[in-house]
Amino acid sequence: MFRPLDDGYLVLEGSSSFLAVARALRRLPLCIETVEGEVVQGLDPDDLIAASAPSGGPLAPALMLIELVRRYAFPLVVLPKGHPGSRRLGVVVSAGPAIRISCGIQRGTHPEQDILCGGDEFAGLVLRGVHGGVEVEGGPPRLAIRNLPAMAVEV
Repeated sequence: MFRPLDDGYLVLEGSSSFLAVARALRRLPLCIETVEGEVVQGLDPDDLIAASAPSGGPLAPALMLIELVRRYAFPLVVLPKGHPGSRRLGVVVSAGPAIRISCGIQRGTHPEQDILCGGDEFAGLVLRGVHGGVEVEGGPPRLAIRNLPAMAVEV
């Protein structure tokens, strides 16, 4: 299903978790910091930046994380598998042309930007950035999706 999206956000809401998605809107470098070093991935204007709250919670931190990446090219930090801080990450973020949601991975430990930890209800959902919007594939049958304007958060 295609959902138009300009400079605002698309919010996908489940019963106990949510995803927030935005287009990158410009070319920018995405720095991914790992224990082993740094990887730089380029983002194009139609690529996506998605924030997931696998256990739910307030929307504002997810939108702020998106804006830190989109507006300020804030680097992503990837924790090593088994890191105790992973369980304290209420919101995790990923960016790229396509993002697959998985509930079987540990939060904040995946340098591959095509996968993002999400709530069980979003398992298998795929988001693809396309010109002028987002292609949403899979997910729960009664997925609530709403658009929010860009001014929904000030960073």
